This record gives sequence, C-alpha cells and structure tokens, in this order.
Amino acid sequence: MSRLAYLALGDSYTIGEGVDEAGRWPVQLASALRASGLAIDDPRIIATTGWTTDELSVAMDAQEPLGEWAFVSLLIGVNNQYRGRPVDDYLGEFTRLLQRAIALAGDRAGRVLVLSIPDWGVTPFAFASGRDAHAIADDLDAYNAAARDACEAHGVAFVDITAISRDHGDATVMLADDGLHPSAAQYARWANAALPVAIRLLGDEKGSE
Repeated sequence: MSRLAYLALGDSYTIGEGVDEAGRWPVQLASALRASGLAIDDPRIIATTGWTTDELSVAMDAQEPLGEWAFVSLLIGVNNQYRGRPVDDYLGEFTRLLQRAIALAGDRAGRVLVLSIPDWGVTPFAFASGRDAHAIADDLDAYNAAARDACEAHGVAFVDITAISRDHGDATVMLADDGLHPSAAQYARWANAALPVAIRLLGDEKGSE
C-alpha cells in the first residue's frame, strides 16, 4: 500500500519546541491516522521557532520545488501577534500561505487542514513577562477570526484548538520546560481535535492501494 505524503507548515508549535520529535502534534496526528487505517507518512516539517507568516513564506521559497502532497497542515501567526503586527497584515500573508498550501495539495482545498493559533497568554512565561493576558487573548481571537474567514472562503478545514490551549494551559504537565511552549501531552490534545477532521478529509484514501 502506498503511503500518503504529508507536509506540515508552521512555527515553534509545528516543529515542537522543547519536545521530542514523536511528541510534535503533526507527528502524533500522522500516528493516529495510521491507527485509524490510513497509510500516511510522518510529515515533512517546514517550521522553525520564531517564524512569522512572511518568514515561513521565504523559507518555502528557498525549498522550492516542494512538489505535490496528499495532505498539508498549516499553523502560523503567533509570532506576528507577539511582534505587534496588525491583523490586516496577517490576514493578507496568511491568505497567500493558504493558497500556496492548496496548490501544494494538488489544488485540492479539501486536503488542507489549518489549526488556530493557541493562546500563549495563559502560560507562566507570559505572566513573568508582564504582558497583558487579556490583550493577548483579544489579539489572538482577532487573528483566528481572520484565519477562519479565509479558510471558509477557500473551502479549507479549520480546527479551533485555542480553547484547548486555554484549558489548563498553565499546568506544568501541559508545558515544555520553558514554561511557554506546549508539552507532548498538550500537543496530543490538539492532534485528537484534528484527527476526526483529517480522517474526513482523507477518508477516500482508506483501503486504497
């Protein structure tokens, strides 16, 4: 049985800053998809801690040609918010990345999965930095609303994991050692939320040879 090729695009949340490779949410998602009966490879990940939308785009340019993929995930934007960039700028850059993701999925919008930006404002790192948690939450809600609208306009699945990130997001078990990035246990919650959507998007591949 041939395996589906999976490309995961993002930043620290996709590369899994502070966790082992197996703990990254795209890797956990691929493992869960295999357990469900889908033959899918572990993802090729294009992501680096600190990347903004424009930096991810430049990194993708540097790795062209990227070819065609059966499945593409995208999670990006937290560093735009962290740096205080306007939501309108984010929307334009995110939309262009979304269109690139669709193209990389063989122009199949139904093979692209977007996760919302988690709320880092609930973490001990944010508390220690003196940043306003309510302001961070408001910013991220605006970013995520813009991303959701873009996904709806392009027919792309959008999975909201922000509420999950806020639920016990300050608990030690949900955090990497830096007190900011998620632990493998938190990533597992995101992968579980994404799993039924990914199964639906890839369902026609079950049992294919």
